[in-house]
Amino acid sequence: MKIAQVVCVYPPYRGGIGGVAHDYTKNLVSRNHQVTVFTPFDKFRELGQKNIGDIDRLKSCLRFGNAAVLPQLFFKLNNFDIVYLHYPFFGSAEIVFLLKLFSSKKFKLVIHYHMDTRDLSFFKKIFTLPSVLIRKKLFNLADLIVCASLDYIESSQIGDVYKQGSEKFVEIPFSVDTGKFKSIQDINNKNINITFVGGMDRAHDFKGIDILIKAFSELKQNNLKLNLIGNGELIDDYKKLAKKLAISDKVKFFTGINDDEKIVKYQKTDIFVLPSVNSHEAFGIVLLEAMSCGVPVVASSLPGVRKVFENNKQGLTVEPGDVNDLREKLEELIVDKEKRIKMGIEGRKLVEINYNKEKINKKLEDILLGLLK
Repeated sequence: MKIAQVVCVYPPYRGGIGGVAHDYTKNLVSRNHQVTVFTPFDKFRELGQKNIGDIDRLKSCLRFGNAAVLPQLFFKLNNFDIVYLHYPFFGSAEIVFLLKLFSSKKFKLVIHYHMDTRDLSFFKKIFTLPSVLIRKKLFNLADLIVCASLDYIESSQIGDVYKQGSEKFVEIPFSVDTGKFKSIQDINNKNINITFVGGMDRAHDFKGIDILIKAFSELKQNNLKLNLIGNGELIDDYKKLAKKLAISDKVKFFTGINDDEKIVKYQKTDIFVLPSVNSHEAFGIVLLEAMSCGVPVVASSLPGVRKVFENNKQGLTVEPGDVNDLREKLEELIVDKEKRIKMGIEGRKLVEINYNKEKINKKLEDILLGLLK
């Protein structure tokens, strides 16, 4: 197959959408398919990246955050069997739509719906208006719509498209390399480490890190550490909040760490938390990584996220944005080491069964090959 992936961000930028696109590229190239990634050029994101497949970083004529208009796509996408659009990609999804609608060289259009974009600022809403206007028509034109969770899709911004034609939707959960992300008991750890991994920039302000810091500040135990792992311009704001709440000595920020270092942090974690506050969080790959390392998880009860694991078995769900509920669930696991261990074991089992990387990668390939028959 000759596949074009169109995506708004790509490694070395750290983020879920780009990470998924990179993982899919690696998988499909290893299975002898030709993959080209089209993504906006950014000299800072270009540095230090070992490319897999062909990566065409295009200069945009207009850019705002992760949105970008890439008119070069009009002639660059003509010779592919499949165009795999990672959505949202404001500014360029419209170009893919026009190509699918009017191009004489027909390709199969696959759209991977990553997340809603309901809670945007006023200026972002203006920029995304063209995409919003053609969104339903775009998804109706798609030959296949991929999502990590149908539970998320049912209540999403394309829920009406799903209700009208669920047969073109396919659920492909994210996966994790259980050989790399594995459990190692840290018997010398005297502290209870509570950990968050994710973006700390404005594009990821839905992660609810302020909620986590506030809930952590209300915990009374003395042997607690909060580890916040990620990068972004909001880190200084979170540091100020920790200082205001007089917990700076217990809150540690880790920026610029590589994947191997991140795995070690997971392995030294007692409780992993994903406190996202709205539907911009649709799954949570970090939950798989933590569970694969034998760590119990606490996550917001959001569509998609709530189906990653079973409440009270591999972890606990909390009401989004509820500081008190998060504090209570953290306390429940802090005081009960036996429950933490049991949930960690169950989490590892769940990942091995439901999120096996080889099985899920094969499913993706089979579905794409099926489109071309």
